[in-house]
Amino acid sequence: MTQDVIFQTLGTLSGKSIGVVTLNIEKALNALNIDMVQAMTKQLKHWQTNDDIAMVVLDGSGDKAFCAGGDVRAIYHASVATPNKMTDEACEFFTQEYQLDYLLHQFGKPVLVWGDGIVMGGGLGLMAGGSHRVLTERSRIAMPEVTIGLYPDVGGSYFLNRMPGKTGLFLGLTAYNMNAADAMYVNVGNHFLASDDKEPLFDALADIHWNDNAQVNHQALTQLLSSMQNKVSVALGDSPLEQFQQQINLLMSGGIEDVHHQLSSLQTELDWLKRAQKTALAGSPLSWHLVFAQAALGTELDLADCFKWELGVSVNCCSHGDFCEGVRALLIDKDRNPQWRFTDVADVTDDALSALLTSPWQANNHPLKDF
Repeated sequence: MTQDVIFQTLGTLSGKSIGVVTLNIEKALNALNIDMVQAMTKQLKHWQTNDDIAMVVLDGSGDKAFCAGGDVRAIYHASVATPNKMTDEACEFFTQEYQLDYLLHQFGKPVLVWGDGIVMGGGLGLMAGGSHRVLTERSRIAMPEVTIGLYPDVGGSYFLNRMPGKTGLFLGLTAYNMNAADAMYVNVGNHFLASDDKEPLFDALADIHWNDNAQVNHQALTQLLSSMQNKVSVALGDSPLEQFQQQINLLMSGGIEDVHHQLSSLQTELDWLKRAQKTALAGSPLSWHLVFAQAALGTELDLADCFKWELGVSVNCCSHGDFCEGVRALLIDKDRNPQWRFTDVADVTDDALSALLTSPWQANNHPLKDF
């Protein structure tokens, strides 16, 4: 039986080791299941306190994807079996996924994420936690949750709201696929290398003089990546998000019905914008409202409170939102014809939205209270 996630340590000239995590379900684009989340959390906690480990690398097997998101089928089956009830499967998966993401954000030692190929949903949650987030010419990064009746979780409430202008709202509503230049522009990535640079990078990591000081190790890694980036053999290319920032801000301005009207009546020759428009308008109206509620959080909440907010909303989406129908249409029956609870964003009731936004827990019994 092949392991869904592989852990290795690489020796270095300095005597320190590098911990390498490889997501290893290539045919499922390395989508995260709960066993992988648990194994990674356990191993990373061990490496975090192990003085021999100078840094950690996160990578995906194959050349198509780092990680295409969470494997939500188990949550779907549990939620369908007990309608309108919070399931252990949903609660455990999201709780443990967010704990893993938060661990990466708080890791202390350098965490390099090799964000080559597809990085979506839960994959972006992992990548956002890395200190050194490397993009390549093949990177395709998105938060496509609006298509399955969810919303951009895994810390999206934190990082989307810190992007330029209305970009975060745009990404949440449209599931727009960012290229490397886009991802650099919105700070999802902070280094750019060619996909062919992976082996030379690993070789160079072994030559760094790692020591016991995490701050010095961070600087050494930044220096290495910057020097490799200066000699990179492929062009970063242009960022449509940056180029059309003003238009995006206008398109996303006003309340939810304004934005829906602006997107519905948009006439454009830009292929990327046509795709974004089509995806947004086909998305769950409940998800639209959640994306707006998320954007309204602004930058007031710290990362821990963002995850706490998200956990309540995510489990609620599974028990009485559009999640089951979205997953059915996209992943189970694959008819791509979801029958959303509401046909239009204007039809969504305050009660339906409030039921999704009301946390099932008080502060003192919240599964993430230790953050």
